[in-house]
Amino acid sequence: MAKKDRTTDAAAEKDREKWMARFQVRLAMQPGVDRAVVLQAVKEVTAHCAETGEHPRTAFGDPDAYAVQAAARLVPADRAAGARRRNAVVDALGSVRDAAGKLGGL
Repeated sequence: MAKKDRTTDAAAEKDREKWMARFQVRLAMQPGVDRAVVLQAVKEVTAHCAETGEHPRTAFGDPDAYAVQAAARLVPADRAAGARRRNAVVDALGSVRDAAGKLGGL
């Protein structure tokens, strides 16, 4: 029976690692999020799960949705707004570049 417990524990640990990896990637993609924000959020999730023994999915839900919530809570609104504006400009420039490339091929 000990072998089955180890297998179950290994599967649960792998699932926790997958949740954390997804959370970190999605959090890093949020406007205004930097390394410090990611580290702070990961520390909070890890500490909570260590204290309670809960799986992060049980405690925080979907990693994508929680990443959005964590970013909203940890990133100052003005910094997030500035990042969104910069992202919009970069997207617009990319569209112009793509359109110019298509025109050049006529």
